[in-house]
Amino acid sequence: MSSAVRMKIQLRRSEDAKGLPYPAYATAGSSGLDLCACNRDPIRLEPGKISLIPTGISLALPAGYEAQVRARSGLALKHGLTLVNAPGTIDSDYRGEIGVIATILSSEPFIVERGMRIAQLVVAPVSHVELCETKSLDDTLRGAGGFGHTGLNEAEAQQSEAEAQHKAPG
Repeated sequence: MSSAVRMKIQLRRSEDAKGLPYPAYATAGSSGLDLCACNRDPIRLEPGKISLIPTGISLALPAGYEAQVRARSGLALKHGLTLVNAPGTIDSDYRGEIGVIATILSSEPFIVERGMRIAQLVVAPVSHVELCETKSLDDTLRGAGGFGHTGLNEAEAQQSEAEAQHKAPG
């Protein structure tokens, strides 16, 4: 038996989406519901160009939740299909059609056919925080180490820090 949170979410389909499968989990262990393309005609995704792929689906997410639109790994690996705003966020108060903002990273165009499983939708809880300004933050082992910093061994980290200080103005 799954320990995943179960909830019912209202879904509205556009007239164009009639006959297409509902978003669905591919397996019992899937995190995301597969979203199908709801285009009347094939959409040709050109390398480096951004396209909006309709899904024909609108949701009424409960307060305290969001939906994340994510790329499907097989399409990403085989065709370079990715989402420009990955993950795309669907807020709980949005009631419009979910669109998939996609591009192709490979050198070959890709055709999106009607009904193709084009992305996945993951519903997740959201935290609302209150930010409190302060003059200093607590110290951590990482400190202000930036992108890729945690992937360096100690010698590489020291070299990287020395190079950064050398390049710093002043």
